[in-house]
Amino acid sequence: MSVQVPERLTETADPAGPVAAVASGNWRMTWRRLRRNRAALVAGAVFLFVVLACYPGAPLWAHLVAHRGPNVQNIQGTVSSGGHRLPVVRADGTPIGPGWRGQYLLGADANGRDLFVRVLYGGRTSLTVGLVSALVCTALALLLALPAGYFGGYVDRAVSRLLDLIWSFPVYLLAVALSASLVVGGLNVGPIHVGSSSLAIPIVVIAVVFVPYIARPVRGEVLALRNQEFVEAAIAHGAGPLRVMRQEILPNVFATTLVLFTLIVANNILVEAALSFLGVGVSVLTPSWGNIIEQGYSTIVTAPWQTIAPGIAIMITAVSLNVLGDGLRDALDPHGRLRGVIT
Repeated sequence: MSVQVPERLTETADPAGPVAAVASGNWRMTWRRLRRNRAALVAGAVFLFVVLACYPGAPLWAHLVAHRGPNVQNIQGTVSSGGHRLPVVRADGTPIGPGWRGQYLLGADANGRDLFVRVLYGGRTSLTVGLVSALVCTALALLLALPAGYFGGYVDRAVSRLLDLIWSFPVYLLAVALSASLVVGGLNVGPIHVGSSSLAIPIVVIAVVFVPYIARPVRGEVLALRNQEFVEAAIAHGAGPLRVMRQEILPNVFATTLVLFTLIVANNILVEAALSFLGVGVSVLTPSWGNIIEQGYSTIVTAPWQTIAPGIAIMITAVSLNVLGDGLRDALDPHGRLRGVIT
């Protein structure tokens, strides 16, 4: 049985003062706890591998190995296998299956496009939508949660009712409704004009849908922090509300926000895949994991690899992010205050 010995913060002078020393010590302890969680480290390495394979790896594979982009059709083409030339798409419309060769590593789709190349480029789209929408969602949640928890009163009631309104709708139903309304005519708000095929549409929709999942827990922490002594001391020294929220409260809710951000990215990727599969997400002209599954759904019996490949990619990414998020939660909050926040 080992005993955690608190780090001594008075042995060396810290130019940033004791507060910075305590914060640095907390982050070092967090890193130690995270390093002991091998599952979280493996999950982080898997997610990093997916990111590297999709972003720098996709164009390299397309140009150096596959010799074709994600949208290059090759219905009449052939490929060499065992000294024979095989058609990429047979006469009955069935595409070539996985051959574990350089070209058509995972086979082709009904249009003769390299499936592995499309999965890599589709991963770039899905990861971009998931990460950017999570950033937008987190920013919106903080803009709502910080003043709601700090000021209370009418501000808190107004923000809480808005979050309740969004939360009252099922996630996918609200996302489909918003996406369908925006895909028809695009997004036009004053001088801002976004086309119906832009990635901004699913990013904005997914970000808005998941705002309550981050804003409500953060608001609860702000309510608990606003009466702490360090906040009252800052106010006594003449700090205004914006300065108190930015310099005193925001750093103290950063750990919670970081964990929720990691978990919400996985949710956003799944929602993007669902919206694209239903035809109201990413444009069909842009490969994404959801689009690839939707396009291969009609041939799931004769060519199941067209849906299995992107499905496995989604599963690996979502599981790795959830395991990494659980590890960060346990490392940052060993008492488990964030358990069950996102379901």
